[in-house]
Amino acid sequence: MKPTTDRMLNRIKDVYLFILDRGTVTTQDLVDEFSITPRTVQRDLNVLAFNDLVQSPSRGKWTTTSKKVKIPS
Repeated sequence: MKPTTDRMLNRIKDVYLFILDRGTVTTQDLVDEFSITPRTVQRDLNVLAFNDLVQSPSRGKWTTTSKKVKIPS
């Protein structure tokens, strides 16, 4: 796997774990926490939403779904 792909997958996993830990977060919370652009956050959230791992109960806010996930260490 390319180093950039590996880095992206690790970031997406970290974003998911951050949301899981906090309950509900805003897009801006993710921008601030991970020091990435709003566009990058949106792409990561799209991947997570496509896989039914997060949902947006209201515009700009995100929470995890009840889907069970095994997270490798």
